[in-house]
Amino acid sequence: MVSREKITRFASIIISGLLFFLLATPLFASEADLKIPDLSPAQSNLLYWGFLICILGMLFGAYMYSKVKKIPSHKCMLDVSEIIFQTCKTYLIQQGKFLLGLEIIIGICIFYYFRVLSEMPLGDVGIVLGASIVGILGSYGVAWFGIRMNTLANSRMAFSSLEGKPSKLLDIPLTAGMSIGVLLVCVELIMMLLILVFLPRQVAGAAFIGFAIGESLGASALRICGGIFTKIADIGSDLMKIVFTIKEDDPRNPGVIADCTGDNAGDSVGPTADGFETYGVTGVAIISFIVLACTKGTDYQAFQAELLVWVFVMRVLMILTSIGSYWINGVLTRVTQGGKEKIDFEHPLTTLVWITSLVSIAVTFAASKWQLGALPNGLWWKLSVIISCGTLAAAVIPEFVKVFTSSKSKHCEEVVTAAREGGASLDILSGLVAGNFAAFWLGMAVLVLMFIAYITSTMGLTEFMIYPSVFAFGLVAFGMLGMGPVTIAVDSYGPVTDNAQSVYELSLIESIPNVEKEIEKDFGFKPRFDVGKQYLEENDSAGNTFKATAKPVLIGTAVVGATTMIFSLILLIKEKLQVEPESILNLLNPYTLLGLICGGAVIYWFTGASIQAVTTGAYQAVQYIKNNIKLDENASLSASTESSKEVVKICTQYAQKGMINIFIAIFSFALAFAFFSAPTGDMATLTGQAKIFVGAPISFFVSYLLSIAVFGLFQAFFMANAGGCWDNAKKVVEVDLKEKGTDLHAAAVVGDTVGDPYKDTSSVALNPIIKFTTLFGLLAMEIAIAPGMQGKAGWVGSIFFVIALIFVWRSFYCMRIPKKQ
Repeated sequence: MVSREKITRFASIIISGLLFFLLATPLFASEADLKIPDLSPAQSNLLYWGFLICILGMLFGAYMYSKVKKIPSHKCMLDVSEIIFQTCKTYLIQQGKFLLGLEIIIGICIFYYFRVLSEMPLGDVGIVLGASIVGILGSYGVAWFGIRMNTLANSRMAFSSLEGKPSKLLDIPLTAGMSIGVLLVCVELIMMLLILVFLPRQVAGAAFIGFAIGESLGASALRICGGIFTKIADIGSDLMKIVFTIKEDDPRNPGVIADCTGDNAGDSVGPTADGFETYGVTGVAIISFIVLACTKGTDYQAFQAELLVWVFVMRVLMILTSIGSYWINGVLTRVTQGGKEKIDFEHPLTTLVWITSLVSIAVTFAASKWQLGALPNGLWWKLSVIISCGTLAAAVIPEFVKVFTSSKSKHCEEVVTAAREGGASLDILSGLVAGNFAAFWLGMAVLVLMFIAYITSTMGLTEFMIYPSVFAFGLVAFGMLGMGPVTIAVDSYGPVTDNAQSVYELSLIESIPNVEKEIEKDFGFKPRFDVGKQYLEENDSAGNTFKATAKPVLIGTAVVGATTMIFSLILLIKEKLQVEPESILNLLNPYTLLGLICGGAVIYWFTGASIQAVTTGAYQAVQYIKNNIKLDENASLSASTESSKEVVKICTQYAQKGMINIFIAIFSFALAFAFFSAPTGDMATLTGQAKIFVGAPISFFVSYLLSIAVFGLFQAFFMANAGGCWDNAKKVVEVDLKEKGTDLHAAAVVGDTVGDPYKDTSSVALNPIIKFTTLFGLLAMEIAIAPGMQGKAGWVGSIFFVIALIFVWRSFYCMRIPKKQ
């Protein structure tokens, strides 16, 4: 008999196909007109150097991979790492099957539109299909690399802790992170260079969009599902410390292997794919703006080509600045920290971020002067200032985050103090305070930097383009990603440090007979069990902090970049409806306020739906672990493989259920609200106030997109920082105060489990959700305002709205914790 889950999954994929089928026609109808200008031989030669640098960057990533792999580790730890990797592999293969189904449906839509309806040459259709496939494989492929890299590094780091050299424990996860960060950016950039340099001009625009859709699909599925999986496992494992008063990562706990898998699924697979997609989609948005908006002057195509090449040169140079800054920081760290018994693990990571930011800003000005110096009005330094606002934001935002999440921060100290007297209740309340204050200060930081960018855009950019402020905001997002390899590296630092502790405990290395003599004989040093675990826990606290710092940077790029993508909708309204956008998109239009309210409502539903999936899954995991954990004297020192696999199965099941509900609802809302916003009459026959009145509903959808971005930004800021603060408050209790097993520890663990879905599920998934809603929403609007939809848009919108509400209903009522009979 076919299970209910299989029927639901099949129905979900069919609905997904329907959504994408309806999106296919308007997508390529408009983006096929995105004509990439011809490049001169000199410009093409310059980009050929970009290929070379990308290839060298990929070789650098491979070298760093091999460097980590050569680090020795004890067999008992290598065996644990391999179990974790194999479990992660099973999870990724399952995710790949779901992505394959979506990609097949998209491929059919692409082929049908271009080959059957538009009669495009078969070769060009293949190019667009190939770009979409490359995009989704890119997100999926870098996720595989990230998970393999981290599962190699965790056992090496766990074993190296026994040497008692903290500087080595800093180097291993950072080397692994740089390998992932540099390789990720180089792979993404070389794909986009291939499209820009070698594809025919008439198909390059559609290929760029196809590439962006592919990587967005991959990243969103992996980010949402991974975020749910990891926190089901984490909560299930952590709560056992309270229920049974057992130690962190106790090998007898069947949830520990699932937790290790989740660390990689949520904190490695998700962020790696997300970073790949963020870097690509932001680049596509900038390219689209240059081609669509830089149309002033008689020789505007030459200007477009100059800007496009400049953008790609800047991206290529940022690979070199990141690698160079990593090397400089390494030298400084060895000079200042080498040989010390006690180091501040956060300090070298902080200096790496700041060195990279300052070097990148200097290179931005130098390269812009070299490439754009001949353009009038000092355009080179104005664009450099705008990009530098984003690059500076990528360093300033982490500093603000540390104020609220670092184990040394006053807010983290406040959470511990509150928990000591008031238990879990005051622990949670104090963490909420930290999250709210963080949202305020991060919002102010983004405001100041975007305002500087806006002011700079008013200094003569209108001679070259329309809506220069939109371009400026897009360049800020571009600048925030300028130090992308380092941002990804410090984000990837966390899952390695987290897993290393688990590998240490699961290996049971301290209980192996004569292990000290074995290590001294085979590896040449005397193990220091007394300090090894202490170093691992201290380093994990630094990893928690810097995982928290990377999240606002990525969510910030999504929101700032969304303004550039919404620009396409503004042009669409102006061109298709022959109406000035300013006459409709204003606060005096009541539809504007309605759209703002609607966007906020969807963000809060998404937050609840993602946490509900975690809650129900964690309930099932806790129930299973409590019934199957063996703690009696005669029991094995480690949990059975079968029990661990069952916990992983529970996590995967509820992660996919939650992801399907969220996916379909988000798509359906975008389509429904776009159709509801269609003009109520034929605007071609109207003039003056009559045209404005009939077109007024359009403001509803534009406001909805902006609201999704702004509400999502502050919700993510709040949740990521509150969760990070709770997490490190627990670390303070465990590492600094050494009060494991106390009432204070129990309160801190409860706070941490509340923060788990805050920081690693809902907040991080808002990044791809914002980009998905914007990208697909813009395309949906093109359908809604097409002449053939007049009189039908409202009915079609109602159908999709009902579909959305069904999956909103399912996201709670079909995900509820089952009542005990």
